[in-house]
Amino acid sequence: MSHPLVEIYTKAWCGYCHRAKRLLEEKGVDFIEYDVTLGGPKKAELQQRKPDATTVPQIFIDGKAIGGSDDLARLDREGKLDLLLGI
Repeated sequence: MSHPLVEIYTKAWCGYCHRAKRLLEEKGVDFIEYDVTLGGPKKAELQQRKPDATTVPQIFIDGKAIGGSDDLARLDREGKLDLLLGI
């Protein structure tokens, strides 16, 4: 079974970003990280993908906006994250 595409937009020195990445790593999930600390094209891309996003991390699973670190942790507590991740 192939795993979904997991993307995470982060900034340097962001504790919530590190927490979200650690949870994904503990699940053995590969993800693509986009550092938007200095803005640039990926920051603009994030604003296009999720115009109401004002904080990082912003996590997408197969193109669907999941939200931030707290949202990811809530999905995990509810037992829904593994389903989304195909594990």
